Amino acid sequence: MQFTGTAHRYGRDVDTDVIIPARYLNTSDPAELAKHCMEDLDAGFVGKVEPGDILVAEENFGCGSSREHAPISIKHAGISVVIAKSFARIFYRNAINTGLPIMEAPEAVDGISDGDRVEVDADVGTITNLTTGATYKAQPFPPFIKEIIESGGLVESAKDKIKSKA
Repeated sequence: MQFTGTAHRYGRDVDTDVIIPARYLNTSDPAELAKHCMEDLDAGFVGKVEPGDILVAEENFGCGSSREHAPISIKHAGISVVIAKSFARIFYRNAINTGLPIMEAPEAVDGISDGDRVEVDADVGTITNLTTGATYKAQPFPPFIKEIIESGGLVESAKDKIKSKA
């Protein structure tokens, strides 16, 4: 899986309440959730994200409540992958289960600025800052996680497996 986009950079402890504010949890429609992604942290976020862009953050991204709405809103806002120094454990699982690729890469986060062009090769675990030319290493996805993400999430992956056995 390869991704190329503009980096949108944020700090540490970005919690699910600012990723998708609770006042919008009365819907599970991905398109509606995407309209409000990050609005309490960055009101202009949705307006500046282009499909394929990359979200970059410091430590503990996705802390807070366990709502799966948060990775869904990020994915449907157009973000192709999230790179952070670390993720809250429940966000990590929710991201994979909803088909949002995420990578822990502290050195890459330190070397990427807001607005940089970034290229990610998740198959081999490389992150290249196209603006500076620097390349960083990350863990490539294990095959089972890659399969879930490529299917669009855990539910779709399970449906694919059931269909292939029928």
